[in-house]
Amino acid sequence: MRRLSVAEIIEHIRSEIPFEAVATDYSFTIKIEAYAPYICGAVHDGHQFRKSLWENCLHTAYERWYEEDPCTKEMVQSHPIVIAGCDSRFEYDLNRAPSTAIYEDAWGKQLWKLPLPKAEHEHSLEKHTNFYKVVHALVHQIEAKYGKALVFDMHSYNGKRWDREVPTWNLGTANIDENRFGEIAAAWSAKLGSMQLPNGIISTSKINDTFQGNGYFLKYITNNFSNTLVLATEIAKVYCDEYSGIIYPEVVRAVEEQLKDLIPLQLKEFQEQL
Repeated sequence: MRRLSVAEIIEHIRSEIPFEAVATDYSFTIKIEAYAPYICGAVHDGHQFRKSLWENCLHTAYERWYEEDPCTKEMVQSHPIVIAGCDSRFEYDLNRAPSTAIYEDAWGKQLWKLPLPKAEHEHSLEKHTNFYKVVHALVHQIEAKYGKALVFDMHSYNGKRWDREVPTWNLGTANIDENRFGEIAAAWSAKLGSMQLPNGIISTSKINDTFQGNGYFLKYITNNFSNTLVLATEIAKVYCDEYSGIIYPEVVRAVEEQLKDLIPLQLKEFQEQL
């Protein structure tokens, strides 16, 4: 993996050069093995939290981890195009608009002991801006090449937090065009529900049950690219112990292996229907 500037990454994309890189500030990674008609994203995969913020932060490392989406990059790492955040959403949230990307409080608890200095705020926003410069260039290139693009927006959520039964998979569709893409979204939800998972986990899937797909990553792409569908795909954290932070690698691997088959199948249907 090479270390490249945002300008170098965008130039590689515009020239359709296959590459794998980390941004020079280590804020995100991108891998393009081939310029395929689909993209996998994992914006909340990261846990990094820059040292200049440590002393001012009231949330523990575990509290931050609990709200992040660990292993979501790993679940799609075998696909040809993968872009993923490296930094914690507590530093800046890539799934929020710039105006709300830097938290003042998080999940009912004040985040900073003292108001965040302007320089720190601007530093975080610059990372957010740079990520979306790359996202824009990438989706533009894929849509221009194929006429349309499919984006798998991978997330996880804390299923044990809910006081009711929740699905293994949730697909958020509130911000996609139901007339154009409703059947495709339903087909993707059904495929997720068909997964066979270890440890006695029953794979269930619902649409707009726990989350509705209101994230900025989806909205940004949808608002800027008329022929790109973003599937906001959330897995309950059945692949880890939410309370201890232990990851179950056999579950992560099972998801990864089955997505190797299910994602290309969904891509084929997307290409045939539109």
